[in-house]
Amino acid sequence: MTATDLPATPVAPAARRSSRRRSVNLLVGAILFGTILVIALVSLVWTPFPLEDTTGGRLSPPSLQNWAGTDRLGRDLFSQLMVGARLAMLVGFGSVLIAALLGITLGLVAATAGRWVDDALSSVLDIAIAFPTLLLAMLIVAWRGASLESATLAIGLAGSAVIARLTRVTATRVLAQDFITASRTSGTGSIRILFLHVLPNVWPTLVVPLALQFGGAVVAEASLSYLGLGSPPPNASWGRMLQEAQSTVLVAPTAAILPGILLVATIIGMNLLADGLRDIADPTTRSIR
Repeated sequence: MTATDLPATPVAPAARRSSRRRSVNLLVGAILFGTILVIALVSLVWTPFPLEDTTGGRLSPPSLQNWAGTDRLGRDLFSQLMVGARLAMLVGFGSVLIAALLGITLGLVAATAGRWVDDALSSVLDIAIAFPTLLLAMLIVAWRGASLESATLAIGLAGSAVIARLTRVTATRVLAQDFITASRTSGTGSIRILFLHVLPNVWPTLVVPLALQFGGAVVAEASLSYLGLGSPPPNASWGRMLQEAQSTVLVAPTAAILPGILLVATIIGMNLLADGLRDIADPTTRSIR
């Protein structure tokens, strides 16, 4: 009997169900997040009405002219929802980029520096992680003024501590491996080791936390806008739309329901994508196919 005559190893039904569930989660997450991203991109070049247009009538119901109705000032809600998606994407991607750059840098410094530097940075990171993210963001926004840039910077700085801590732990584990010792013995410099060996092994561990931080950044921006500390008018934010609609929720419920639905869809979509990215980045979680 040759190797080709051997029966194929059967795949357990539980493994198939788990694989199918992860594929469905990844697909649903991609659809939800992709839809919000497309809306945000379209808003860069087109919206049904300018945000300053108040000619739609106060609290008008959804119609062919105003697809989602109007708010208490007569502004088109669908246009505001589109611009709100754009702001959510900008804050999400911007804050994640800040958290990644600052967090990875601090984590690598802590992992490669001496004991005293490592202990000092670790203590600072512990304090930063324990400090409430929203409160830190409120302090930075209050210092720099309410704007989209301030919100993005504040949320990114708040999230960088978690990334730095995870980078430090993972990089320390990688630097203790035998292939790092062999690389140093061959004369490879420390900077080259970081870029050739440490970062490629650290990055897969950071994909999921950064994806999850994206959802947290969207929530934080909506919370700041709800409190009046986000992007100022005429820019539309889902958080400020919720704040403005709370007094008329019984008269015009769509003004409160639609921003909430988009906010939840964005977070769920990104969380499902994070689960899919974790399965791709970590080979040990993949089922046998």
